[in-house]
Amino acid sequence: MKRSTSWLLLCMLTLVTIPTVMAQPNYNHSKLQREKLGRGVIAIRENPSEVAVSWRYLSSDPIKTEFNVYRDGKKLNDQPVIAGTMFRDKNGSPAMAVYEVRPVIKGKETHHTDGKYTLPENSPLGYLQIPLKRPEGGVTPAGDSYTYNPNDASIGDVDGDGEYEIILKWDPSNSRDNSHDGYTGEVLIDCYRLNGEQLWRINLGKNIRAGAHYTQFMVYDLDGDGKAEVVMRTADGSVDAKGNAIGNAQADYREPGTFSKKRNAIVNQGRVWKGKEYLTVFSGLTGEALHTIDYIPQRGDPSDWGDERANRSDRFLACVAYLDGIHPSVVMCRGYYTRTVLAAFDWNGKELKKHWVFDSNDPGCEDYAGQGNHNLRVGDVDGDGCDEIIYGSCAIDHNGKGLYSTKMGHGDAIHLTHFDPSRKGLQVWDCHENKRDGSTYRDAATGEIILQVKSNKDVGRCMAADIDPTQPGVEMWSWEAGMRNAKGEAIAGRIKGLPTNMAVWWDGDLLRELLDKNIISKYDWKAQKVNRIVTFEGALSNNGTKAVPCLQGDIVGDWREEVLLRSEDNCSLRLYVSTIPTEYRFHTFLEDPIYRISIATQNVGYNQPTQPGFYFGPDLTKKKGTFRGYQFK
Repeated sequence: MKRSTSWLLLCMLTLVTIPTVMAQPNYNHSKLQREKLGRGVIAIRENPSEVAVSWRYLSSDPIKTEFNVYRDGKKLNDQPVIAGTMFRDKNGSPAMAVYEVRPVIKGKETHHTDGKYTLPENSPLGYLQIPLKRPEGGVTPAGDSYTYNPNDASIGDVDGDGEYEIILKWDPSNSRDNSHDGYTGEVLIDCYRLNGEQLWRINLGKNIRAGAHYTQFMVYDLDGDGKAEVVMRTADGSVDAKGNAIGNAQADYREPGTFSKKRNAIVNQGRVWKGKEYLTVFSGLTGEALHTIDYIPQRGDPSDWGDERANRSDRFLACVAYLDGIHPSVVMCRGYYTRTVLAAFDWNGKELKKHWVFDSNDPGCEDYAGQGNHNLRVGDVDGDGCDEIIYGSCAIDHNGKGLYSTKMGHGDAIHLTHFDPSRKGLQVWDCHENKRDGSTYRDAATGEIILQVKSNKDVGRCMAADIDPTQPGVEMWSWEAGMRNAKGEAIAGRIKGLPTNMAVWWDGDLLRELLDKNIISKYDWKAQKVNRIVTFEGALSNNGTKAVPCLQGDIVGDWREEVLLRSEDNCSLRLYVSTIPTEYRFHTFLEDPIYRISIATQNVGYNQPTQPGFYFGPDLTKKKGTFRGYQFK
């Protein structure tokens, strides 16, 4: 297979080759349009007198870069920091302090991507508190009142300074699944700096219902100007942050409902069956609508999608993908239970241009109908340097053509990464809702089923993470299936309390920890049980039984991941940052395209955890050499 130099290989020394990295996606990183990342400095109080400072190690840093750490202009370290990218200030105080990290190259301090962070006075212990401007609630036409809670979030550098802002969806308390009738409150989208400064608020209006399946918002720098845009579906009456209405500002297409004698209730109330739908690009810095086009496809007659209540027609997904191997495109999707349509667009800074449209109704595409999930994954799975879209049980090639369909139907959870270090390419672990196919482990490029654990039940959740160092590669399990290793071999039965929601690199070793609700736990592979590491008291998860954070991923600091949760009073966000010492120093996961896009798509449907496009885990320590900036001996 023809291969160009990948980001992973650029980060390696030529002394020793690590076989596990040779089968990575074939991105041409010299041309790939990516974010310009800053140092990502963060300071967290561990106790009133100790502060943990953490920062990014970038692929642009020379391999032997060291670091000096300053507080209010005073250097804190006697020797430059080389073991890890974290420093503990044992003489901190409750007062405000400015921490600065400066690279040291060949014994000399430089200002190559140095970074600062201002730690507020009397900041809380263990997390960064981000105050929010909670919207006032409202009353529906049916007379029911509702309030607002912080819900899914994403990140983007909206001002070009190399650091991320948070884009947050406010969910009204009456948000509901498409299968349920009823009015919902209006969906609001905010942008905040990490210090709590609100930059803008967008109101999607009366004609966009609230719920997990209606609003998938993509935050990414699409035109390469260094500043992220926000792209999402809008409708008549949506209002941008400047107060400008999209379409007909007075339109209200919500169904008042009709009385059903059979059900002795009002049915179809609050549903939106008509009216124009749009796709809008907003400025990430100002929230202003920059360009609006018709959404593709329009709903048309809802019954054409499988029912007459807009349950199947109003199922939306979205993603970002490098379809040409250089520029990121935004892909907006409709339908997965029956008809499936994906529409790709490019943003050049002035207008959205259609790239391609895939429609399962087109001749020859029939096998792709009904194969979608409540989520999706993106990555270069066939090694051609361009991204494909793993759309549940099928895959769409970078050119908008069908790549393959397993015909195993819809599912609730899906994972894409390099599971098996001895096997070329990427693999997929997927679970199915059809009470037949159970869970499947497949080759991401061909759809070849490597392992299937059949079940006559709806397998609603499955998880993949390297949690057992005695087994090769990444482990996988589900509600119904015991634990398997990357070879597909059974290594444990169903384990009581083993989470299937999210995962996070937290404690500093190369194993992954498990995140469920506001709890991080670690798998004990010897006793085959789960031990709690930390509970984030005073913080709440989102989305009911899905119990997911607002966001999870490598947002700031070193290579480990952060957890963004809402406070119990719904008036702030809490960014939890690991302060556990680690001997490892890796380049930030954010520089891997598959990982970065997995953050961008985390808010889509049923949230899925981040996963990189390469193997990462304890098997690395069995090899000599350098991987992502860390030298194994």
